[in-house]
Amino acid sequence: MKRNNIRFFCLIFSMCLGLQLATAQTVFIKSAKIIFEKKVNIKEQLANNQWLNDEAKEKMGKYRTTNWEYSFNDSTSVYRAKAKESLSDNAFFFSADNTDELFTDFAKSNRMKRKSIMGNDFILKDSIPRLKWKITHDLRKIAGYECRKAIAMINDTVTVVAFYTDEILLKGGPEGFTGLPGMILGLAIPRYNTTWFATKIEAKNVDILNITAPAKGKRTDTEKDFKKMIDLYTRYDDKKNPRKIADIKKELYSLFL
Repeated sequence: MKRNNIRFFCLIFSMCLGLQLATAQTVFIKSAKIIFEKKVNIKEQLANNQWLNDEAKEKMGKYRTTNWEYSFNDSTSVYRAKAKESLSDNAFFFSADNTDELFTDFAKSNRMKRKSIMGNDFILKDSIPRLKWKITHDLRKIAGYECRKAIAMINDTVTVVAFYTDEILLKGGPEGFTGLPGMILGLAIPRYNTTWFATKIEAKNVDILNITAPAKGKRTDTEKDFKKMIDLYTRYDDKKNPRKIADIKKELYSLFL
């Protein structure tokens, strides 16, 4: 009887020890910097463009590639273009510093974007959009982290495919996409011929980052200020066929509202 009790307690002890070791190996990240590579398939995107002739399309590289930095702590994040963008195989497009910046305050459920228009920076305020994600059983390794696949819909008909890891606690991601049980490290929107994938995660020995909202830029809080920004943004639009304000706002704020 004593032997059975000893074996039972040894078994329980081994199980508890194994559980503790497994837990110790999983380090949940509360603050880090993630580098995302954004790739746009320009050839597919401009395939039906009437302004470019076939010769120009032929000379074009297939992709336009840029690098973006996503910094976060346990309640806020900021997403901005790297100082020097890499255009990879596409010399058809000129390189320029991009001052666009998206700040998100998850505790207050709002976000703020600095948007560059015709050389002017504007500050736009918005709430965090909510998407209805469908989580699947598919897994994929991204930047050393095991990620689970999820699918959502934006703008009524556009499918978004995301891959997130629950080892990073913040429910954030690139381009303002949020709402999954962890950080989005991979994103694809086939309709827009665009992907975002994490290439580097600086998580070890990173202090809790102090993240602040963008301050440099013209405010758009009043209706008058907002109209000035819209007028500047649509200066070269076809005035006979004006775009809907809702569509313009989607372009200004991000891929969706």
